[in-house]
Amino acid sequence: MNNQHYQTSRENFMISTDKSLLQPDVIHNYLSNESYWAKNIPFEIVERSIEHSLCFGLYDGNSQIGFARIVTDYATFAYLADVFIVTAYRGKGLAKWLMEVVHAHAAVEGIRTFLLVTSDAHGLYEQFGWEVHQHPERVMRRKTRPNFYDRRRES
Repeated sequence: MNNQHYQTSRENFMISTDKSLLQPDVIHNYLSNESYWAKNIPFEIVERSIEHSLCFGLYDGNSQIGFARIVTDYATFAYLADVFIVTAYRGKGLAKWLMEVVHAHAAVEGIRTFLLVTSDAHGLYEQFGWEVHQHPERVMRRKTRPNFYDRRRES
């Protein structure tokens, strides 16, 4: 696993894998308040997920405006998660550029199984060869804590 950071720029935008540039408050705000998949996620869970993932931050100057992370063993398996562009920056091709960078990263080269879950971005991912799993009867998941984040806030 290469510990060097990857960085690329386009116009005034930059994508970097340098975690020191990430703005966890921006990531947490989006995931907790705007995403459908991580509503009410606690800040400390977002921090832990960042710590244990390959992260891609998208920036306009010093402001973080997008994010994606890959959970991977860097050999055979990867899971793409928490992909977003803040609302004010949508429609500018930034999600597509972010996915181009993610898919070109050396960490996913040779990965045998690369998964993601989405309910609304099939068109974006299909441009990069993603498809609905051809054997859904073989794919299982274990959701151990439904509504876990909501329950933690109540206690």
